Amino acid sequence: MQIERYEFGRIVIDGQTFTRDLLIWPDRIKSDWWRQEAHLLQLDDVAEALVANPQVLIVGQGEPGKMQVDPSLAAFLQDRGVELMAHPTREACRVINNLSGKRRLAAALHLTC
Repeated sequence: MQIERYEFGRIVIDGQTFTRDLLIWPDRIKSDWWRQEAHLLQLDDVAEALVANPQVLIVGQGEPGKMQVDPSLAAFLQDRGVELMAHPTREACRVINNLSGKRRLAAALHLTC
């Protein structure tokens, strides 16, 4: 997977453009993804991606980094040996590109605020 471009509200992955938040795991992109609470990422929001047993969960917190990771999700991931990397979405896209093909990853990307 290669993220070719990200700008506020828009991302291009492998030639396909998305304008809504995304949940990504190996061989799948869920383009109609949304969270229970707009700016709080919780376990239920990413549970289906975690079934793929990623080594890393990369969180794109929005352009200014407004979306936060629930501490209980962080603890859950730590208990299972899944590394959590949360960054503003532009940086999260760089991390995904750097790790893609090297580690099994899942990602939750907030494309706007």
